[in-house]
Amino acid sequence: MFDSLSGRLGGVFEALTRRGALSEADVDSALRDVRIALLEADVALPVVKDFVAGVREKAVGADVLKSVAPGQQVIKIVSDHLVEMLGGETAEIAIAAASPPAAVLVVGLQGSGKTTTTAKLGRYLRVSHRKRVLMASLDTRRPAAMEQLVVLGMQAEVDVLPIEFGQGAVAIAKRAMKAGAQEGHDVVLLDTAGRLHVDDELMAECAAVRDAAGPAETLLVADALTGQDAVNVAGAFHERIGLTGIALTRVDGDGRGGAALSMRAVTGCPIKLIGVGEKLDAIEPFHPDRIASRILGMGDVVSLVEKAQETIEQEEAERLVRKAKKGGFDMNDLAQQLQQVRKMGGMEGLLGMLPGVGKVKRQLAEANLDLSLLDRQQAIINSMTPLERRNPKLLNSSRKRRIAGGSGTSVQDVNRLLKQVKQMNIMMKRAGKLGEKGLMRAGMPGLIPPR
Repeated sequence: MFDSLSGRLGGVFEALTRRGALSEADVDSALRDVRIALLEADVALPVVKDFVAGVREKAVGADVLKSVAPGQQVIKIVSDHLVEMLGGETAEIAIAAASPPAAVLVVGLQGSGKTTTTAKLGRYLRVSHRKRVLMASLDTRRPAAMEQLVVLGMQAEVDVLPIEFGQGAVAIAKRAMKAGAQEGHDVVLLDTAGRLHVDDELMAECAAVRDAAGPAETLLVADALTGQDAVNVAGAFHERIGLTGIALTRVDGDGRGGAALSMRAVTGCPIKLIGVGEKLDAIEPFHPDRIASRILGMGDVVSLVEKAQETIEQEEAERLVRKAKKGGFDMNDLAQQLQQVRKMGGMEGLLGMLPGVGKVKRQLAEANLDLSLLDRQQAIINSMTPLERRNPKLLNSSRKRRIAGGSGTSVQDVNRLLKQVKQMNIMMKRAGKLGEKGLMRAGMPGLIPPR
């Protein structure tokens, strides 16, 4: 997300920081480029105008133009305005103050991803907030919509209200709230039918469900790929239903990000959640400061650390270190490491959270570095037998040809992977003997230069 915007702004700010002093004309020129970059990213025109005017008002001040590092000062002003545009503070799902079971009404257009987002939210509340959640499908119109939520509930390990055909949406909502209270659930998620924002009948039904359930949260699920139309949808739903927040889906597939930048400013409703993938754990709270940092190429190290803490188990990591120091690192261990990288968003996901990502990505593109390498390595390991994974020394020429054929790679790819594991074993075994300081003093050919 925001790849194109981040790249354009990175070029603008790089030019600013190279200047020793800034004139008013320099700032105006940079802000023209910022304006174009925001419009190309599909940000709403009124939002762009307000943003550029607010930045210019502060950026042409005497303190900035004559400061020691005026370019950095302008970047700081832009960063602050971006955070403000995105909502300022992180907006949590407001269920703590509500009497259990707290109802969360999920609304949105047809095909925006409501049912999947409902299941993702149910899992998120169960895992991250330790809440007992009940999900209920109020979609009586789409074929198999209720059955879909049941399947997703099983995958997410979240309770789902039993299906009783013939009931209307309001009756199902009342039954869900009653079941939630009787069975001791903390939260009830109400997945409504998809509708067009011009559909008066369905909008009236949604309002009736809202009145019957008295939700603590009314979340609009909006597809980031719809761009400016998502902002119009949010405005229509807010006017008719009264939204308390937005869950933006398919954020990982939107390189522009204009919907996210416009929604808070246009509707006044905070973006509370973003969907960053298809799997049920691919949902995150929306942090305006972290998103602004990513846009400006400063990375998001906080989220990177949080993802690492979620995916890496301390005991398993310590076991792997002890094993590696003895030179016993094998293909099973490498496969486990590749899986952890994938859980953290893959190489591109990790790069997106590192500072200087724009410049790094450009350098990687110029170097023709293949970011799909991890997938090929995983395929090679999957094509090995359990015995071969534990003991790579068994791999002779015929076995390598079989593995290359099974993984869709070449024998050279297999040899490179084997060499990589061998080098890792040598390095870690030596590290275990020398300790960190000894290793740094001695140096390692091709890896760590001697001091």
